[in-house]
Amino acid sequence: QVQLVESGGGLVQAGGSLRLSCAASGTIFSINVMDWYRQAPGKQRELVAAITSGGRSNYADSVKDRFTISRDNAKNTVYLQMNSLKSEDTAVYYCHAFVLTTAHNEYSNWGQGTQVTVSS
Repeated sequence: QVQLVESGGGLVQAGGSLRLSCAASGTIFSINVMDWYRQAPGKQRELVAAITSGGRSNYADSVKDRFTISRDNAKNTVYLQMNSLKSEDTAVYYCHAFVLTTAHNEYSNWGQGTQVTVSS
């Protein structure tokens, strides 16, 4: 089994910054893509940013040039640095990862979510 545990959410004023972390633990052979999603009240969950094991990343247009995703493969951890936060960034942020538990078995795993609230 694999667990993803997020941390770093909270309340911040508009224009401020937060850094989210997500650590994977359990039976891990390797991790391919790690990403961050978010879900605001009354809206669908949306992809915020993703990063491959090789470090290639992509972002939603709404967060480009403000958010940076990174990962530490040795620690099975992914980060999301969020700068210049806006009220519309308020959401529950979820970590997600495609984890191989063996060389041939890959599973989709989700964290429990962490609340980010940006006050205007």
